Formats: sequence, C-alpha cells, structure tokens
Amino acid sequence: MGLRVRRGELQDVPPQGAVVTDYDRRHMTQYMRLLDAAGEGASWQEAARIILGLDTQKEPERARLVHDTHLERARWLSSEGYRQLAAGRTG
Repeated sequence: MGLRVRRGELQDVPPQGAVVTDYDRRHMTQYMRLLDAAGEGASWQEAARIILGLDTQKEPERARLVHDTHLERARWLSSEGYRQLAAGRTG
C-alpha cells in the first residue's frame, strides 16, 4: 500500500538544474521515500515498483532510468536543495 504516482505525472528524468522546481515540490514524498528505501537497502526494482509505480518487468531499462535519476535528484535535494526550500526560494 504505497502512494503511487500516475504514469503521466512522472517524467523519465527529473529537473537537472540547481533550482528546486514545481516538479520537485510535487514529488517530494517520492524523493524522501526513495532516500529511505536506499538507506534501508531496498532493491531498485522494489523501490521503482512500490514508490514510483513502475513495471520493472515490462520496462526494466526505463524503470531503472527513472529510479536512478529520481534518487539522484532526491540526494541533491537532501544535501543542497533543501536550503532553497527553507529560504522559500524555488523556481
């Protein structure tokens, strides 16, 4: 029972700049859950399926790309981007 993202709402690759975007704000829960899953040693397949709602069997390459790029963005947000959120600055 996880919070799932509708397929049309999830980009294959999240924003890549050094500015927190509306997309980031809409997907903050998924970012935090990806960080938790990685910290707990969950497989990327499990995280992609449960957190991102992806079919890792039908689209393994896409699922891996989406998972990895969103986890990378989550790590950036937790190490740097949070400062913008705390200051109320977003793009």
